[in-house]
Amino acid sequence: MLNFLPPPLVGVIAALLLAVNTLFWVPVLLCCSLLRLLLPIPALRRGLARVALLIAESWIACNSGWMTLTQRTHWDVEGLGELDYRSWYLVSCNHQSWVDILVLQHLLNRRIPLLKFFLKRQLIWVPVIGLAWWALEFPFMRRHSEEFLRRHPEMRGKDQETTRKACERFARIPTSVMNFLEGTRFTPAKRQRQQSPYRHLLKPKAGGLALALNAMGEKFRSILDVTIVYPDGAPTFWYFLCGRLRRVVVRIERLPVPRDLAEADYAGDPAVRAAFQRWVQDLWRDKDARIDALLAAHRTDGTSRP
Repeated sequence: MLNFLPPPLVGVIAALLLAVNTLFWVPVLLCCSLLRLLLPIPALRRGLARVALLIAESWIACNSGWMTLTQRTHWDVEGLGELDYRSWYLVSCNHQSWVDILVLQHLLNRRIPLLKFFLKRQLIWVPVIGLAWWALEFPFMRRHSEEFLRRHPEMRGKDQETTRKACERFARIPTSVMNFLEGTRFTPAKRQRQQSPYRHLLKPKAGGLALALNAMGEKFRSILDVTIVYPDGAPTFWYFLCGRLRRVVVRIERLPVPRDLAEADYAGDPAVRAAFQRWVQDLWRDKDARIDALLAAHRTDGTSRP
């Protein structure tokens, strides 16, 4: 543990360890993925796809290693039991910080299949990491405003097609499809701008979740509803690297897949869309109440655990 050092120095060390870990594993991952593209034999390509996933899991495990070395975070986690590494999951979570991704990977790595995120297309240009996401076949989405779609109606439906094709690939190998229903990180300003009816959440966007269920509903073992709470406030990435994140509360609830909605025509039937949106809103209302209760419990506790 390096927490006896000044926080800025801990941050520098953590950042260096993160960079070295990334620069080691990403070239290995790219070599595997390029070889898979070049080989014409489907069985070999499927085998190399599995190897790429193992490389990514090793990368994440090493991230957990430097986190253990540099952080003294108290993890209050419930719901990790009875997960199956060889199954398919649809994972939904609230979103407050880039740290959420490290939290999810740290807790779920090798407990369930590798988390696959739907990413904004601009993120493919992130140095090094963008290439890694491409190599792991993370789907990149072109998210356009309604105003843009009115001017370019030919672009409407492109993201749905990308989602459908990605889910076809995910159906071949056990995969965890990750969806941040809010579509962006929560801030009080965004909540006010949206006039969100929830205290701790932005309005959920049901479309991506619905498309994943329509495409892969028969594959998913269950839905993992993950709630992340930072009792001392959502951290910035630098704050986290400096070892200042004292407490993380995570609750994981397994929900049954709504088969009636998964098998219905979300895109073409307004009644199905309305029913699905009601289901998502109920899910979000329960999550908002859960966050409220967890924050209240930790305020009552009043401790700042090491």
